Amino acid sequence: MPAAFPFPIPGAARTVRIPLRRAKLRLAPGRLAPALLLLACAGAPALAQSTDDQNTVDLPELVVSATGIPTPENEVASSVSVVTAEDIERRQQRTLPDVLQSLPGLNVVQTGGPGGQTSVFIRGANSNHVKVLIDGIEAGNPSTPNGAFDFGQLLATDLARVEVLRGPQSGLYGSDAIGGVISVTTKKGDGPAKVTGYVEGGALGTFNQAAALSGSTDKLAYSFNVTHFASTDIPVTPPNLVPFGYPVNSNAYDNWTYSTRLDYQATEAFGVNFIARYIDTRLSFTPDTYPPPTYEGIPAAQTSTSLASMFFTKGEGVWKALDNRLTTTFGVSAMTTSNPTYGPNTAVNGQYEGDRQVYYLRSNLAFAPGQNLLVGLERRNEGMTSQTAYSEMDASTGNTGVYGEFQGSIGERFFGAANIRYDDDDTFGDHTTFRLAPAILFPETGTKLKASYGTGFKAPSLYQLYAPYYGNAELKPEESTGYDAGFEQQAWGGRVTFGATYFHNDITNLISYDPSTYQNVNISSATTQGAETFIAVAVTDRIDVRLDYTYTHVVGYMPVGQPFGAACAPIDATSCTPLRRPNNKVSVTLGWRPTDELDLSASLVYASSWWDIVRLTSDYIDQPGYTVVNIAANYKLNTHATVFARIDNLFDQTYENPNGFLAPGFGAYGGLRLTY
Repeated sequence: MPAAFPFPIPGAARTVRIPLRRAKLRLAPGRLAPALLLLACAGAPALAQSTDDQNTVDLPELVVSATGIPTPENEVASSVSVVTAEDIERRQQRTLPDVLQSLPGLNVVQTGGPGGQTSVFIRGANSNHVKVLIDGIEAGNPSTPNGAFDFGQLLATDLARVEVLRGPQSGLYGSDAIGGVISVTTKKGDGPAKVTGYVEGGALGTFNQAAALSGSTDKLAYSFNVTHFASTDIPVTPPNLVPFGYPVNSNAYDNWTYSTRLDYQATEAFGVNFIARYIDTRLSFTPDTYPPPTYEGIPAAQTSTSLASMFFTKGEGVWKALDNRLTTTFGVSAMTTSNPTYGPNTAVNGQYEGDRQVYYLRSNLAFAPGQNLLVGLERRNEGMTSQTAYSEMDASTGNTGVYGEFQGSIGERFFGAANIRYDDDDTFGDHTTFRLAPAILFPETGTKLKASYGTGFKAPSLYQLYAPYYGNAELKPEESTGYDAGFEQQAWGGRVTFGATYFHNDITNLISYDPSTYQNVNISSATTQGAETFIAVAVTDRIDVRLDYTYTHVVGYMPVGQPFGAACAPIDATSCTPLRRPNNKVSVTLGWRPTDELDLSASLVYASSWWDIVRLTSDYIDQPGYTVVNIAANYKLNTHATVFARIDNLFDQTYENPNGFLAPGFGAYGGLRLTY
């Protein structure tokens, strides 16, 4: 599926709020910074992964990923969104695409229902322009053509936070962070040992189960989780695409996810952390075939099977010194992935494998009240192999990066961060990126003014560099320069908050292809711009509502006479509209707790029409938009048991996103959650 500006390869950061209670006592920034620093023990470059303490201490809500240093959210200039474990459980969101669907500045595209290939576009940038971190582990797949992460395989059961950081972020995060960063953090054990779990059934032949054991002692926090997600009857192929007499096959998806998190505090000054996650999935799907004599595309009469196994792991040490003003984190993370496809449709069969290892060292020094210096070093190695009926490939590369950041404040009004990063890639050489992000507070009026300016880059994927026939080892990284500016305003004693942010991003050196040789070349460019606005209202202590509206305008550019490829609909001889970027998106979330036992929620997502390509012909089409409403209810029977139910797509909206792949219609689900 197309996921890029004008290049023909088919098919999403947020900061983190550590879930501490909102402060009733305000501390001056100079006094607060050392306390916040105690919470920072993320591994480089996993700047979003800080210790997930469930303290009872009253501190402000914190943001981590914007700067890598826990910071009160009103002092952060970057555009960020946060979803907590409580939000996920309340809305009964089962997968990461479900979690991301309503967030501002994002467009989530999934080929059908659960398990379908899923791409995320942030602020109109390409889907492979999103840095994805799972507990700080880089999750992009080195074996895919554009290196993007398939969000459809990540379940949400054990997630503590999902953070979305928007805008170019390579000054801290290196390659891939042109559109932004999406970071997920898993739950950390806390308190006495407890066992939790749920069972759920419903539409699409759904039967899900989950179980977890977690807790902590004086020195060790532990969490073990297993989740099984299964849907056996997922309508995906529109019947009008299937020739008369052909079967219309549903998809079937099965996902087993196992995760472990251990945090051991050996001494007051030294601790070690270990994380492991294994995902094993199976998707039965209907590919497209092009049989003779006409060679016109049709959905296959028989299904194929795609397997995906992914293993993510990390081990790190955290050492504190100078009265906890210096925190040093060092360790190694690794990921491996295997994606075989097999079945009667031999044209789509193949084996793809990838791996990545990252070695890192990071230190954070609070050298004065309210003033912090962050420095880091990392080495990344990655490789891939593939084997299909048409070609074989074996390639590898690596990168060494160093970065530094200053974060400081002047009094209680002026806050800012500045970072810079230098990367030395084994293939294309060196690259330098940076970011500036100041904010000004006016406590008297509850006003925050914020802005940021930064650069980003995306290193060519191994496929783009070394693929048979199409690879080009001389490719340079795709680059971007972007800025945003906006405000946030509180009113009525903090019960109402509203704001707006304008963003602009110029992306150059985009990879397309030479029409004579079909080889990958850096030739196209694009400009994305728009605005993100919101209003959040605490109507009462039991009713809250939030409205987000995002406007996105994207234009791609090609030299005269060059083809636009299959991912950009022509406007004129040199410009085009990149696919799957709706201009308008509206999301509304509503929460109502009528009693202490009953919790109700509802969400609405509207996306306007967008340019797409027809599934079987690759013709351009103005794809109709959609409006989807979901509702959920949780009722606490007692301290151990909660019953829950939800309806997805309440009004049974029929739509395709992308074209040729039906999104799930009306679906009712229900289950029981237990805690002991």
